Amino acid sequence: MTSAAPAPSLSMNAVWRTIRNYVLWSYERGTLHYDIMVTLILIFIFFSPYWINFNDKPKPRNSHPTDVVVTTDTQGRLLYQIEAAAISAGDDSAVRAQLLHMIEPISGHVSIVSYETVADRGGHVQGYKVLVQRQ
Repeated sequence: MTSAAPAPSLSMNAVWRTIRNYVLWSYERGTLHYDIMVTLILIFIFFSPYWINFNDKPKPRNSHPTDVVVTTDTQGRLLYQIEAAAISAGDDSAVRAQLLHMIEPISGHVSIVSYETVADRGGHVQGYKVLVQRQ
């Protein structure tokens, strides 16, 4: 009667040594273990975004951070569109002063020729169109 030879056992010291060498990156380039480490890194890089939410989406950018859009009219005067949220309600002189306060840092010393409110269908003010002239 012959008995089968026992399978070679892998000692736990050898397993921990291998793991330690992976962590410390101790294997030479071109060896099997080096290739396994590089493959594991590449798998992590390319497949982790599918399973891990890194919260790395770009923040939505306001197309006009100052809420002011500048265009010109047919006569070459500057036409500003300013969001209503940037201006607090008030009488005509208060609104003109606030509009001028928003416009002057952009274009320098100007005077307001006219302005009109832009409202939605419900009558709520959405913005202002301001026609200015350089002095």
